[in-house]
Amino acid sequence: MNHLIDEYCKALHLPTISKKWSSLAEQASKNNVPYSSFLCSLLEVELAEKQERSMQTLLKLARLPFRKTIDEFDFTAQPSVNERRIRECLNLSFMRQYENLVFLGPPGIGKTHLAVSIGLQAIAAGYKTYFISAHDLVTQLRKADQENRLEQKPRTFVKPSLLIIDEMGYMRLNDSGAHYLFQVISRRYERGSLILTSNKSFGEWGEILGDTVIASAILDMLLHHSIIFNMEGESYRLKEKREKL
Repeated sequence: MNHLIDEYCKALHLPTISKKWSSLAEQASKNNVPYSSFLCSLLEVELAEKQERSMQTLLKLARLPFRKTIDEFDFTAQPSVNERRIRECLNLSFMRQYENLVFLGPPGIGKTHLAVSIGLQAIAAGYKTYFISAHDLVTQLRKADQENRLEQKPRTFVKPSLLIIDEMGYMRLNDSGAHYLFQVISRRYERGSLILTSNKSFGEWGEILGDTVIASAILDMLLHHSIIFNMEGESYRLKEKREKL
């Protein structure tokens, strides 16, 4: 009988029940647990394991640079950040409405931390998420273009429910970089949410992209449905370095 249960679990793709049914059955027998409760407990452990496997897969695919939750963010050190507004974003309603989040401010004040924290929340909710720097995004698309794969490559950045583009403005996007970025933004427009971090004001994007016309078109789509966080303050890294001196 036991081997039949294991075979049925394998055929039905229930690996957790296969591993745990025997011990749970023994506990149920000792405690005189009703059949329905026993069955429910089996399904609960299988579902929990399935959700955990799914989240680990999503975490791997997201390529986050680190994993930091919102509770690890020091709001007292960055008073320009409205904690209530940030925590409201954690309910992910902006994703259901295909809105974007934009974090603007100088380097080292936690823009990427906030983006990653919200990304982790999206992953926990089962949303496919992808993280990439603006420079790497353009580099990958340029390479795909050179290899005649430009029709397929943007799907990497269009398919995820949430795309996080980090460090916009840290490096100038030369050689048609603006065109590549435009393709991604336009394909995601009102179809999927973006989180974007930048150390440059919107007025400087024409210079960053090397094309004021495309910069205006990108900003028009990006800001149409956006929540913008203008952040100020001192770099955490510089502050820590000064305190050690």
